Amino acid sequence: MRRQFSLMQRLSRLLHFRLIVPLKRSPHPPEYTARAVMVGLFWAATPLVGIQMYLVLMTWLVARRSSRFDFSLLIAAAWTWVTNIFTMGPTYYVFYLTGKLMTGQLSAARGYQHFVDKFQAVLAQHEGFIDKLYASVAMIAHDQGVPMLIGSVPWAIVSAWLGYHLTLRYVHRRRRARSARRHALWLKRAAAKAAGKKRSLTVRKKTEGAAPPPVTPPVTPPNAPPEAAGGE
Repeated sequence: MRRQFSLMQRLSRLLHFRLIVPLKRSPHPPEYTARAVMVGLFWAATPLVGIQMYLVLMTWLVARRSSRFDFSLLIAAAWTWVTNIFTMGPTYYVFYLTGKLMTGQLSAARGYQHFVDKFQAVLAQHEGFIDKLYASVAMIAHDQGVPMLIGSVPWAIVSAWLGYHLTLRYVHRRRRARSARRHALWLKRAAAKAAGKKRSLTVRKKTEGAAPPPVTPPVTPPNAPPEAAGGE
């Protein structure tokens, strides 16, 4: 029977397989993977849902010219989905408040409930994931675009910095643990092989060092004539 998962469980599994598993399986240096997460999170922390993956592609086309800045395009594109249809509302509202604060207009900021109600009203007017996505982006850009764009800048920088360093630490730690497991397995196999050779050598020594069986002298029959003396 196929196991049933709730919506949150499916989302959690999707994020795990799309975001975490590629970090574990990447054969590239840790810095290569960390730069991909950095770029993905930078563009994810901007109010540009719908074109974030294109921006990642443009960044990759420029960065790949140098090995110092090259990164995994697939991993970076996957991490842009940190901001999605489920997280876009609260995330963009944080950008909006930050922008109002940076421009000195925090007192004029609208409440979160107004933000959410208008957001949900726009979603209710459209069908399909792509249509809802573009409609919500258009609504946000029309109403709160400038303060939201300004407020996203510090979040993008901080997210990219944290993403790079945390990913670098995670990949290094995982590879050290994997190397330690492989070394322990090698030692275990080497010890078993050495013990087997030692047992074989011990058995061989016991076999070679065993005393030969005693030789029984021939028995002369009592009525046999004595051998003639030499020269007679």
